[in-house]
Amino acid sequence: MVVKFRRKSTPSHRGEPSASSDHRILPDERPVPAAPEIGPYDIDSVPDGLIQDDWVDLGSMMLAPAPGKELRLQVDEASGQIAAVMLTAEDGAMELRAFAAPRDGDLWNESLPLLREDVQQRGGATADLQGPWGDELITQMKVKLPDGQPAVQQTRIIGINGPRWMLRATLLGRPAMEPSAGKEWEQLLERVVVRRGNEAKPKGEALEVKLPPNARPVEK
Repeated sequence: MVVKFRRKSTPSHRGEPSASSDHRILPDERPVPAAPEIGPYDIDSVPDGLIQDDWVDLGSMMLAPAPGKELRLQVDEASGQIAAVMLTAEDGAMELRAFAAPRDGDLWNESLPLLREDVQQRGGATADLQGPWGDELITQMKVKLPDGQPAVQQTRIIGINGPRWMLRATLLGRPAMEPSAGKEWEQLLERVVVRRGNEAKPKGEALEVKLPPNARPVEK
């Protein structure tokens, strides 16, 4: 099931498995991280003036307005929980998922071998790529089009480690295949803000995505 929403004021999986947990940090004990040169940003190191009133607050993520893009929330039918955030357009899409991570760990590079293995076991091909945030993964899977014709679907998977979180962005369509088409989506990714929360969570657990109070859900 896909949940779509739009702001009323606007016209118009877990990550990789592990048994370890991180430690609770009390609010007054948390170090304030230095703001990175480019986003995505942690909620505690957002540049002054970046977040505006028209941003969408999804709990674990905050997104800037994206003209020409539709925001969709993918819901896990078994649990009823929101599993992923999707920004879609005519030429492609970007899926966003945020996960809990150790304070000083590198969950993205731990995840990469498992992602490669999973794709290859399902008959797909993978290739490594160096992108703006470091190591990325290109995947190709054989699929069937709605008319039954065979095709190859390519994705570009980007991982960014933050303070006790990891954000994974998956580009599909033209943004995954053409660097020039991907630039616009990279700029959207740079403006994502992640809100990890203070509670202890197992490494790799998906951070909860919440429906904003000013959103109107519509089941397809």
